[in-house]
Amino acid sequence: MLNKPLGSSGISTSVIGIGTAAMDTADYYNNADTKKAIKAIHAALDEGVRLIDTAPSYGWGAAEKIVGKAISGRREQVEIATKCGVWWKSERGSPNGIKNGKATYICLSPDAIEAQLDDSLRGLGVDYIDLLQVHKPSIPPELTPVEETMDCLVNLKRKGKIRAIGVSNMSLEQLKSYQSIASVDTNQLRYSMLFRDHENDVMPFCLSHNIATLTYWSLEYGLLSGKIPKDRNFAPGDFRNEAEHWHPWYKPHNREKLTSMFFGWHDLNEKYSCTISQLVLAWTAAQPTVSHVLCGSKTVDQSIENATAGNLNIASADIKHMEDDLIALDSPD
Repeated sequence: MLNKPLGSSGISTSVIGIGTAAMDTADYYNNADTKKAIKAIHAALDEGVRLIDTAPSYGWGAAEKIVGKAISGRREQVEIATKCGVWWKSERGSPNGIKNGKATYICLSPDAIEAQLDDSLRGLGVDYIDLLQVHKPSIPPELTPVEETMDCLVNLKRKGKIRAIGVSNMSLEQLKSYQSIASVDTNQLRYSMLFRDHENDVMPFCLSHNIATLTYWSLEYGLLSGKIPKDRNFAPGDFRNEAEHWHPWYKPHNREKLTSMFFGWHDLNEKYSCTISQLVLAWTAAQPTVSHVLCGSKTVDQSIENATAGNLNIASADIKHMEDDLIALDSPD
């Protein structure tokens, strides 16, 4: 699989990464599903994936423990990316809403970052993190100065507890403020064929400043997998049952438009011996402002399908063909 650098950090890792946010459901962290998750991560590693993205708030530490079990004995084969800033253990920082029944806060003070990092190191069973990312920017009323946050991260890097510094979910101005203090190696953001808001601001800035762009939701929770036709019913409790209220592409008539577009790509499926999901991931990875694509997975088959997308090299003419179809698709009704 193709590897790309994480900005100017000196770290190079697989263009396809496995994301563990998709494991973040209330009942996913029981014993049986923990075993499934470990097998899914092992399958990705066996296919050449090296980048694993997680966070303390995914399952309130459970996701990091799953990753720790999965990489036991394989630490040198992976680059671990985790995050800091989303706090739930006490009322410190600025309120950030309720998640899975817990009140969450944004706290980017140096002592909170160091405490959270130590928890992550213990949960993962490692003595350093390859990439530590600011999960979300600081928000009122408790606004930690960017200088304090970045000075802390630089100091952690100097101590050898982390190897690279990243941010996520930042506006262009927020990213610039972090970059003005010290070198930012990566920026993680939502990006897909259907969500391209950052193409004209954040992503070009990253490209011109040697900041790697890590994308998430590139399959839009399965909507771009070719496996969700207009009449698809989701299981009770699946958040996608209500998704059309905030994600108009989930409306049945818009799903039908996507299905028609995917049908027109069958020649590409045959040409590259790939699935729609793999074609979409390969298109995403081929974008000049994208360096790494994070893919959630809960099963061995999903991990293998996502990972092998990193081996596809889509011809420029076919990329243009797909782009033309996306332009014709226009906006959702």
